[in-house]
Amino acid sequence: MNAADLDTALTPAATDAHEHGWVTESSHTTSEGRIVYVRCVTCDARRVDAVRPGLPPVAAAHVVSAAAATPARRHEITR
Repeated sequence: MNAADLDTALTPAATDAHEHGWVTESSHTTSEGRIVYVRCVTCDARRVDAVRPGLPPVAAAHVVSAAAATPARRHEITR
């Protein structure tokens, strides 16, 4: 995956063709709240949310399309 592929994967148009229905895949507690890893049930896009007590969840990372988040390519996104 090159920089252009990553830019395409992170482009909102690539994942915002519908309203996402997020489900929690996993979560953990931090010193400032909770980190929640969510996946869209329709398109398999993924996002990381930060949840602080008394506040609504906030997207802590860009939505990544399912194609960019496949296990074979996941290591390329984090570089």
